[in-house]
Amino acid sequence: MVRQFAAALVILVTGLAGPALAQDRVPPRSDTEMKLSFAPVAREAAPAVVNVYASRRRVADNRSMLMDDPFFRQFFGRDLPQPRRERQQNSLGSGVIVDPSGLIVTNNHVIGEGTEVKVALSDRREYECDVILKDEQLDIAILKIRDGRGDFPSLPLGNSDDLQVGDLVLAIGNPFGVGQTVTQGIVSALARSQVGISDYQFFIQTDAAINPGNSGGALVDMDGRLVGINTAIFTRGGGSNGIGFAIPSNMVGVVIDQARKGGSTVELPWIGADLQPVTADIAETLGLERPSGVLVTSVFDDSPAATAGLEVGDLVTAVDGVEVSDPRVFNYRLATKGIGNEAELTVYRDGRERTVRVPLAPPPESAPRDELVVTEPSPFQGATVANLSPAVARELGIPFRGQIGVVITDVARRSPAARVGLAPGDIIVVVNGQEIASTEDLAALTADRPLLWRLTLDRNGRIIRLAFR
Repeated sequence: MVRQFAAALVILVTGLAGPALAQDRVPPRSDTEMKLSFAPVAREAAPAVVNVYASRRRVADNRSMLMDDPFFRQFFGRDLPQPRRERQQNSLGSGVIVDPSGLIVTNNHVIGEGTEVKVALSDRREYECDVILKDEQLDIAILKIRDGRGDFPSLPLGNSDDLQVGDLVLAIGNPFGVGQTVTQGIVSALARSQVGISDYQFFIQTDAAINPGNSGGALVDMDGRLVGINTAIFTRGGGSNGIGFAIPSNMVGVVIDQARKGGSTVELPWIGADLQPVTADIAETLGLERPSGVLVTSVFDDSPAATAGLEVGDLVTAVDGVEVSDPRVFNYRLATKGIGNEAELTVYRDGRERTVRVPLAPPPESAPRDELVVTEPSPFQGATVANLSPAVARELGIPFRGQIGVVITDVARRSPAARVGLAPGDIIVVVNGQEIASTEDLAALTADRPLLWRLTLDRNGRIIRLAFR
């Protein structure tokens, strides 16, 4: 009795002294608890995880069938005639049903440029799907089961902000040819923002094994809620090395909401300010004890940031009370708030803390894009160009710094523009000594057909100068 009372007292004191969330997280205390199984969670969650099969356009295949025969290779080798054939490119991965009506979340890279998308459920039922929304930068796509009767098994969304390092999670995938797989691990890290997967980089890192074919699958907490979409593995050999990354469910929820409202692309907030991380040197200059927050380096006129009163030199340390450590984390926090809402920024200015409320609006098309396909003989022939604006910059995944100019949005294969190395996202700054402020300026220059072309381009903030005859 005394031992039981003492144990109860320890638990009570621990619960009172520790953080509120600590009451929900208790390590195993006995052999019985060590034998507990994840089977109930897996059994509830697994039916909502599907195999995604996307067939892409047919591409030319020059390989001869005879080249597969050792007898013919022995006599003809590489000189064997190569008849042109066509083969179909396929993409395989996993997805998660998030609504009983048949709404499915997967990775954008799983479906790629697929024109026909099918899913196979764990009970072997197969359905064709429509792609209703996709975003390459977020690497998220939303599918809808076509002609389905509804009432499909689905997973509820959890709050990924509630996750803590050390929490148990399950990674569930349904790779084609293998069947459904469940792996277990813990949350290894949160707010990973240097992964190099997407522009709005904020990932859950887990040691639950994620292998090729599991992309688009579910990361599930112990309550059976979807807390992430498994996206990538960190490995050199292609297998799981204990480091996997998942898109947090709070970001996934924003994309699902926009898909339900009929959006075909994801609109993310734009406040019209440039930010940079705080380095150790900057922290010392500002008199900070340690590097923290993000520094405002520019504020664009008539932007939401300017309207809210944000100023160059402001140090933003938190969004809605949550600490931010670099611009990617800042953008993630704004993105999960959603357009039409307001973000409360904690700002240090002149040594004093203040609060700035910034309205969240979509990036504007401040200048009509006036898209132009260049057909005149020139280094730009075969390129599609548009007037630069925050909206166009967001679509291309390039930073917008208030520039006025023309940006390449597409380059036709095997065109002169492709041969000289021009690429989508290149900003045309100067041509033959003349600043290019609009697509009309570029059209007039290409119509003149000069013999010598001198170009100045802005490629991801790096100035490139080229010359052609």
